[in-house]
Amino acid sequence: MRTYLLLLLWAHLSHHGDAKAFFKRTTGDVLKGTPGLEGGDRVALRRSKRGWMWNQFFLLEEYTGTDYQYVGKLHSDQDRGDGTVKYVLSGDGAGSLFLIDENSGDIHATKRLDREEKAFYTLRAQAVNKRTGRPLEPESEFIIKIHDINDNEPKFTKEVYTATVPEMSDTGTSVIQVMATDADDATYGNSARVVYSILQGQPYFSVESSTGIIRTALPNMNRENREHYQVVIQAKDMAGQMGGLSGTTTVNITLTDVNNSPPRFPKDVYHFSVPESVEVGSPVGQLKATDADVGLNAEMEYSIIGGDGLDVFEIVTNRSTQEGVIIMKKPLDYERKKAYVLKVQVENTHLDVRFLSLGPFKDTATVKIGVEDVDEPPLFDRGSYVMDVKEDASEGAVVGSVSATDPDASRSPIRYSIDRRTDMDRLFNIHPGNGSIFTLKPLDREESAWHNLSIIATEFNNPIQMSRVPVYIRVLDVNDNAPTFATFYETFVCENAKAGQRIQTVSATDADEPLGGHKFFFSLAPEASVRANFTVRDNRDNTAGILTRRSGFNRAQKSSYLVPVVISDGDFPMQSSTSTLTVRVCSCDRDGNMKLCSAEAYTLSAGLSTGALVAILLCVLILLMIVVLFAALRRQKKKEPLIMSKEDVRDNVVSYNDEGGGEEDTQAFDIGTLRNPEAIEDSKQRRDIIPESLCPPARRPAAPSRDNADVRDFINQRLQDNDTDPTAPPYDSLATYAYEGNGSVAESLSSLESATTDGDQDYNYLSEWGPRFKKLADMYGGEDSDRDS
Repeated sequence: MRTYLLLLLWAHLSHHGDAKAFFKRTTGDVLKGTPGLEGGDRVALRRSKRGWMWNQFFLLEEYTGTDYQYVGKLHSDQDRGDGTVKYVLSGDGAGSLFLIDENSGDIHATKRLDREEKAFYTLRAQAVNKRTGRPLEPESEFIIKIHDINDNEPKFTKEVYTATVPEMSDTGTSVIQVMATDADDATYGNSARVVYSILQGQPYFSVESSTGIIRTALPNMNRENREHYQVVIQAKDMAGQMGGLSGTTTVNITLTDVNNSPPRFPKDVYHFSVPESVEVGSPVGQLKATDADVGLNAEMEYSIIGGDGLDVFEIVTNRSTQEGVIIMKKPLDYERKKAYVLKVQVENTHLDVRFLSLGPFKDTATVKIGVEDVDEPPLFDRGSYVMDVKEDASEGAVVGSVSATDPDASRSPIRYSIDRRTDMDRLFNIHPGNGSIFTLKPLDREESAWHNLSIIATEFNNPIQMSRVPVYIRVLDVNDNAPTFATFYETFVCENAKAGQRIQTVSATDADEPLGGHKFFFSLAPEASVRANFTVRDNRDNTAGILTRRSGFNRAQKSSYLVPVVISDGDFPMQSSTSTLTVRVCSCDRDGNMKLCSAEAYTLSAGLSTGALVAILLCVLILLMIVVLFAALRRQKKKEPLIMSKEDVRDNVVSYNDEGGGEEDTQAFDIGTLRNPEAIEDSKQRRDIIPESLCPPARRPAAPSRDNADVRDFINQRLQDNDTDPTAPPYDSLATYAYEGNGSVAESLSSLESATTDGDQDYNYLSEWGPRFKKLADMYGGEDSDRDS
């Protein structure tokens, strides 16, 4: 190997015209006075001294030997082989990657080099005198260039490529371009020259060897037959020659859809059945055509193009499911038509003109729809009825009739009835067989002019089947009401009034409503026409004027007049009534302004009637009575007592509001109450203090015995206990005390105390205490008798 490298080095140097050494001389005095240069060598000193020559050393990468790899040799003309010259190397990798023999100038590489990591190294060399350390030659640079070998395989930019191409594409349609890179030196040999080839995916696809462009290789590839393809592409260096390195990648190719498949119905004839009672707008059935395409290319539109049900049914397209839904447009009637036949068409909505020759892109099918019979409720011949009846119609008079029939083929008889919730007063009834409506009671238009009934029709054979219809009955008016004054009239007349003066205009009202409108006639009552003070003038417009017949009125003689007016209507039969006008006499000035009149007349002239005044006075009186009653209740309200429970009431309750007679006065208080042992009940809690569970009471000294009891000391002690007790009620609260005494003569009857005795107890004395202790004597005395037996 070293001989091979030396041969390469010498060949390189010969190529540069200097096979003697790696250095060139230049003029200078660097080596003047160098020992050993005498005689004939003087001529050599006059030659131009050569400096460092620009050279390159070449070294192959990926050296696999065990010894250091020899790079080359440095030699100076000043080196006479006597060991006085020392070679020094510096620069990239000097001393670590590259080592130089300082005596011989041999350069070696200590490690295996990789051109892909670093393609060349720049170093500097110098020859120096070992003894003096002075340089013998100027420092110069040289390059060690790493020669490439094919040690890197091509690598694709992606491990997996994804591409799409439309189906039915022409041969040679470009799909995708893949690219591989080689880290080797592209300028040296064929190590980085990559060639592409297809390993998997033939005969459907091909690849261009130089560019890596993948193209379709077969025409009319159909997505419906096969949609996905996996293609494996190889990239090989050394121009694809034998021994080259290679790399592969996978390309997943998907065929995209085009509209090249027409829609088709799976069946030629479809059968559906629907009940005749189904509502309008309800679906009858669904049809679904098949289309091998997807997405927009598979969108379809359904339509009805023929048949005898074009006006009864329609078909709409469900865009999400691509189904055709048949929907009812009109109600069905089994008795009229029992079956329908439709011709339905389906077609694509997005056509591709390139593939029209594969069509037609539409299809047709026949749809047969059968109507099922359903037991339907009765059907009235009208949606509603309007009838008229006069208010003076007699009971049993026929108002009108309704009619309903069974739409089914059975034609069941119909029974009629009235929904009584719509006729609470039972004014009408209906004949159950023929549907005639008649009156049960007299009618009054003035109470109710319209009556709204709900008539029910029910099948005899199936009472569940029923239907309703509204009937509106209008009560026609008859002239059965007499006209009267439109309001209560009361007016005044001046004492100095002249004859013929108008004092009031009156109008009338009538509860009847004649078709031609009201026409009223006014006149003075015949009984008041003799020596009448007033007269009535009919204005012919349903009003009349009240006029004075004489001049002058005397208020002192007569303060009011009653004028009876007869009012008649113009209808048949004519109705009339008499209404009275009250006229009060008042004193007036010359201009007719009222000056003095009775209080009642003055008030009424201002617009208030006697009834209104009475109502106002009653309201005022009621308010006053409420106020007085409320005040009385507040005075009688008492304060709540401190002790509410009946159990806290003592045997003796003493009320006094005077000082009394002092300590010797015992008439108002029974001192024996304090000595009565039965007067106190310790088991009951006081309601005016906090319970003992929250704050335990202060311990009290034992009460004095009956013999040496001092009631005054006892009461004082109890008073002091309450004063010093923090849980006691305030000072103004009621506190009661009871003196128990020295104890009972019967002593303690507790069974707990009896249990502490050593011997048996003798309870025979209980029978001597009387009937009150009979039960107790039986209990304890009985046990003794049993034990003795």
